[in-house]
Amino acid sequence: MNNLILLGAPGAGKGTQGKNLQEQLGIPQISTGDILRENVRTKTPLGIKAREYMDSGALVPDEVVVNMMAERVRQPDCDKGFILDGFPRNTSQADALTAILKELSKDISCVIGVEVETKELIRRLSGRRVCRGCGLIYHEIFNPTMNTGVCDECGSETYQRDDDKEDTIKARIEVYEKETRPLIEYYKKLDKYFGVNGIGPVDAITEKILSNVVKGCDNP
Repeated sequence: MNNLILLGAPGAGKGTQGKNLQEQLGIPQISTGDILRENVRTKTPLGIKAREYMDSGALVPDEVVVNMMAERVRQPDCDKGFILDGFPRNTSQADALTAILKELSKDISCVIGVEVETKELIRRLSGRRVCRGCGLIYHEIFNPTMNTGVCDECGSETYQRDDDKEDTIKARIEVYEKETRPLIEYYKKLDKYFGVNGIGPVDAITEKILSNVVKGCDNP
């Protein structure tokens, strides 16, 4: 059984790797953001509580997030394993996850860290542009429009979102360094952490992750 955690700073590519691993392993990718949005959309008791914090601009408390994830990993499609993307966010959530899985007679089999230098993270995130008309996403370096600032599909203006501006990106990375990076040492002490270089062809990174998952997440 593969019960996996994906760690990585904003822009590291863990979401993309999660989708690839989901396809290759046949187990669900569980994103904290997706779970929050689904609970809010369906107006579950936890979703209603989360909405109160989100509407006020506050972070959703650990307790609410943990309870949502606890419900999710109990669902039948997780019986053969799961991929957690964006959870746990800190060591308190990691402790709570361990307790939840213990109740289910499960354990985390491997924690994969997609490692990318800060300079590259900023380059990736700050280059993103979004079409005001149809919402298509471009990138100034990796997927530019044919004409600068104009969507190829509908001809509308493309723009840079506030959360893709350099100052905001740096702030997001600082939060990751403070809250989430300590999880690397947390899981290293449990012999569950494997770090992979997040720069290079996406499929090659996926293959390296898969080879180490099969071997039991041992570092080379």
